[in-house]
Amino acid sequence: MICIKNPIQLAKMRSAGHLLHDVLAAAREVIAPGMTTMDLNAFVDQAIRKGGGIPTELGYCGYPASICASIDDEVVHGIPSENVEMKEGSIISVDVTLALDDWQADSCFTAPVGRISEEKKKLIQITEECFWQGARQAVNGNRIGDIGHAVQAWAESHGCGVVRDLTGHGIGREMHEDPAVPNFGNPGHGARIRPGMTFCVEPMITWGRWQVHTLSDGWTVVTNDHSPAAHYEHTLAVTAKGLPEILTLPGFKWKEEEA
Repeated sequence: MICIKNPIQLAKMRSAGHLLHDVLAAAREVIAPGMTTMDLNAFVDQAIRKGGGIPTELGYCGYPASICASIDDEVVHGIPSENVEMKEGSIISVDVTLALDDWQADSCFTAPVGRISEEKKKLIQITEECFWQGARQAVNGNRIGDIGHAVQAWAESHGCGVVRDLTGHGIGREMHEDPAVPNFGNPGHGARIRPGMTFCVEPMITWGRWQVHTLSDGWTVVTNDHSPAAHYEHTLAVTAKGLPEILTLPGFKWKEEEA
């Protein structure tokens, strides 16, 4: 069942999104070669709690950390470890969900570790562009399939793969709510998009084939061909008119709405 949020609930989700934005902005600044993914986990965990939030990935279905830290061919759900150091030339996807006053926000970015190849820079750029292509479809009257189609078309036009095994999702009091928001599909299909819906658009894009598998830890998802992957995500709120509000990107204005 899709839960439509009222203005009071949206305000609480907006506050959670603003906190998460600040936490992830700080995390971007500390990423560097030699830092362990567990160090990054501790940094983010502390920042969330300092802001009055709760890191809701910790303990979710038994997940053992407060962030997902996925490096190079790891698509999502990489478990932080004191034995994993970030290396020059790698890319890392940092996926974090938190709750503030019982309402959740979810966001992810992929960042370079030191200097990276032009290929990896391009992958990060295309993945972020995929998000914006999809987010533009999150308007009143469209369908969920319009989002996935836009993401898929943009990625594949650049020769990239679109992971099928994982999707975006609704969000609110729970980390995962209806509807599922795939990054592929057909326009005009799926649930009708209505004002007050809140969900995460999160392209997971590879520089090779899209097929993936889960490692023996039961969490970490990697590309079958070991090509690098990138992940970009924000929490959105559908508005009555115009383009969606990006709850995890405070102050953002769509260019056409600034005119």
